[in-house]
Amino acid sequence: MSSGASVAPEEADGPGVVVAAPQPATISDRTAIGTSALQILRISRHLPRRRRTGAAAPKVIPFDRPHGSLKNRGAPVADEEGRVFLRGISAETYGLSEFRRRQRTAPRVRRAGTVTDDATVGHSGDSDEGLSRTWWMLGPGDEPFLTQTLQVHFVELKPGGSNHGHGHQNEATFYILEGSGYEIHDGKRYDWSKDDFVIVHTDSVHRHYNASKTERALALVIKAKATWMALGLIQQGRSKPFEDGASFEPARDWSQLWTPGATDKKKVVKKNDTKWETTRDGRVRVISSPQRSDVRTTSVDVYEQELVPGARSAKHWHMADEVAYVLAGSGESEQWDVEAEIGERYQARIAIRPSRWHFSAGDLVYVPQNTVHRYSSDGSGPLRLLVAQNRLFKLLGYDSIVYLEDAREFEREVMARSSAPSR
Repeated sequence: MSSGASVAPEEADGPGVVVAAPQPATISDRTAIGTSALQILRISRHLPRRRRTGAAAPKVIPFDRPHGSLKNRGAPVADEEGRVFLRGISAETYGLSEFRRRQRTAPRVRRAGTVTDDATVGHSGDSDEGLSRTWWMLGPGDEPFLTQTLQVHFVELKPGGSNHGHGHQNEATFYILEGSGYEIHDGKRYDWSKDDFVIVHTDSVHRHYNASKTERALALVIKAKATWMALGLIQQGRSKPFEDGASFEPARDWSQLWTPGATDKKKVVKKNDTKWETTRDGRVRVISSPQRSDVRTTSVDVYEQELVPGARSAKHWHMADEVAYVLAGSGESEQWDVEAEIGERYQARIAIRPSRWHFSAGDLVYVPQNTVHRYSSDGSGPLRLLVAQNRLFKLLGYDSIVYLEDAREFEREVMARSSAPSR
């Protein structure tokens, strides 16, 4: 949601850290957005900077497999001034409706092959030997901007390959799309295979390994990294010796700060650890949620949804935004925008007509915050979606889902139960 204002000289804030200096908007900007402007926190390499002259659409790099693989890693897709870790908002008006309008006029489906950041600037995890590749499909630096609630990217491990060991304070979750391999987290091994859900816990030094010598491994990564950034939890980097031992005490166990019992929870959720259920939203299997207290994730809630051809999910409403990665099939996302009527109290005004967004396998669907929506399947085979939300919304008091229409499978099951003879 960049304002489009001219870029002013930047102010250095320590080695490699650059904060864009806030500038007055131009006359055209004032007309368009009420003098709103963004300040973006960037981490920059020590390289000559080229300035962007305007917002660019996400770059599409051809993929040679259903779930993606970079064929050509050409010029960096990331902002040449540095990776955007956290996007800020500043404005001369109290109302921020223009930011919301800009977000909601952006396309809500990122097509398979979309690359918004090729991990060449401000990233740490890829192998120096070319044995791993990382690319982003959704992040806080995207233009057009959608969200920084969640980030979505891929990690590809070449046969027998691994990435570079590194650590960050934020949690990260992986859904294994292809292959088999293992993790080393804080010196401990965790094996995984296709359709597993893997958690990199907070404050973890970790590395990913492909166990196959002939086939690649591919993971879809979903994480709420910007949440940690906003809280100032930014101590991260590649594994290396501590450089200033003379000024600090001997090392202490960092895990003393973790919630008691955290280390007893699952870090790899197998498919047979979950179960399919018919809910008001249709057929789903919950992978990570507050109710799954045995799973070691605190920031991302994930479930898989399956819709047979012609079926559709519930028409429902919640405050959290969400992403849905299309594992298989094709369909449509209907989305009814919700506006706030701020009078004596907050009241919701739901759009009469929805926007409609068609998608197919490998696409990423985005549903903005405070939006009524549902999914439907229109392909010849089942539609499978991996749906994720940031759990922080629930902890902030938005833990309700309003069902405006139940899924038809649920309605049929309720009718079948009610008509069954009592025993």
